[in-house]
Amino acid sequence: MTTPTITSLAPLLDRLFDEAEAANGAMRAAVADLSDADRARMMRSKTDYRDLYGRLKEIPLAVSRETGSLLYMLARSSRARTIVEFGTSFGISTLHLAAGLRDNGGGRLITSEFEPSKAARARETLIAAGLIDLVEIREGDALKTLQADLPVTIDLVLLDGAKALYPEILDLLENHLGPGAIIVADNADDSPDYLARVRRPGSGYMSTPFAEDVELSVRIN
Repeated sequence: MTTPTITSLAPLLDRLFDEAEAANGAMRAAVADLSDADRARMMRSKTDYRDLYGRLKEIPLAVSRETGSLLYMLARSSRARTIVEFGTSFGISTLHLAAGLRDNGGGRLITSEFEPSKAARARETLIAAGLIDLVEIREGDALKTLQADLPVTIDLVLLDGAKALYPEILDLLENHLGPGAIIVADNADDSPDYLARVRRPGSGYMSTPFAEDVELSVRIN
């Protein structure tokens, strides 16, 4: 029996998760001069988020271990072939999604990252994992990098970049989402406009809060 890709990646993922957890102190230090109110405002602003994420450009903003497992499981169970990710960071979530594609027999993962240093780190990680052939890393502002050259249909979307931009990113992708397409929005509570949209009756989505501040949505028409 062939070993699942996600199983063979366990040592690499453990190391990356340990690095992310060890960086929690540096993350707190990077925003120590900001009040809770300022951090919340910057997180939800469509302009000030750049300052916030600029402070965190050397820090891995990783999904939780549980969310990583969820991403792989969703990719596999949906037999996804085309995936779009908003917010690569150091590539932990990207590894889980690409592993799902590999175990599905292949596919295409487009991921977007604003910070050049993080995009470079993610690329190195994907090369080390032997998954770079499935992944296209688009460096720069996702509102531009995800405007064109998308698959005709997108099976799975991960939103894990600037929370204020979740509705705008959905605008770019929505025409490519057919019935059954899955959207995973991490830290979705920081994007109330997005939550209102996907939870609204008649929106075309069925959506529910999930573990670890994740919103799980499925396109139903």
